[in-house]
Amino acid sequence: MTSPPLAGDGTHAVYTGRTTSWTTVASTCVAGVLLVLVATSSGGAWSDLMIVLPLLLIAIGVLADVLTASSVRATAGPNGFTIRWGSVGWPRCSYPLDRIARAEVIDLPWWRVSWGFWWTPRRTSCTVRSGPTVRLTLPNGRIVTVTVPEPVAAVAALDAAATAPRDT
Repeated sequence: MTSPPLAGDGTHAVYTGRTTSWTTVASTCVAGVLLVLVATSSGGAWSDLMIVLPLLLIAIGVLADVLTASSVRATAGPNGFTIRWGSVGWPRCSYPLDRIARAEVIDLPWWRVSWGFWWTPRRTSCTVRSGPTVRLTLPNGRIVTVTVPEPVAAVAALDAAATAPRDT
């Protein structure tokens, strides 16, 4: 991805950060192990397939969790704000600067954390922890909330890019 040239000395601020929730991955693993323990302790006659199949499904679930939902990567700067999930960077959301009406830092309480990706017609939430968080307000009123390690730096990069003069 390339940025349009900026007037002046040609420098601009770009923020990139990653927030990982190993608690989510660990809880997925624990839940899977508990399911297997409950199933095997039922006292019924278990065939090899009846044990291997749940273990395979649990392994696929943990792998999917690690690859797509364990972390949030965010980039803020002249290209706007981009969010990528997990190790593979999917799903991905991009918001160009002209689609961001306001960027601010909010304190996200624990009961408002989505612990993943949550979408409604008026909100998008990409949060894996509570605390300081970036909130974007789009021109249509839509709210986008994203967990980043240093939300003040992310908002500062967006503000600097929005106010920087551009060559046309």
